[in-house]
Amino acid sequence: MAQPNPSAAREVRAPDRARELIASEPFRALVKKRWTVSFVLLALLFVSYYGFIILVSTQKELVSQRIGEFTTLAIPLGVAAIVFAWVLTATYVVWANRKYDPEVDRLKGELRK
Repeated sequence: MAQPNPSAAREVRAPDRARELIASEPFRALVKKRWTVSFVLLALLFVSYYGFIILVSTQKELVSQRIGEFTTLAIPLGVAAIVFAWVLTATYVVWANRKYDPEVDRLKGELRK
């Protein structure tokens, strides 16, 4: 007679617990928060980048003004757009490390119970 396998019982329960977790309000709230943060940062990135491109293409007199002997206003504005993208990336990393990842770990812990 075959012995019951306790790990097999856990494997059967795991998909049910995963479905419960995915359907839970904390999980849905976490997913919604991640998408909200991602889209806000993405919108800011698009506005800064395409704003710079539109500014350069429509306001040539403004961005071609010399600031110093070897550069125009367009150069520091372009550098600012790149630095702003780095700042947005760092903002997401800090948010993910402080808020998102701990909540994911908490939910994983609930799934393992």
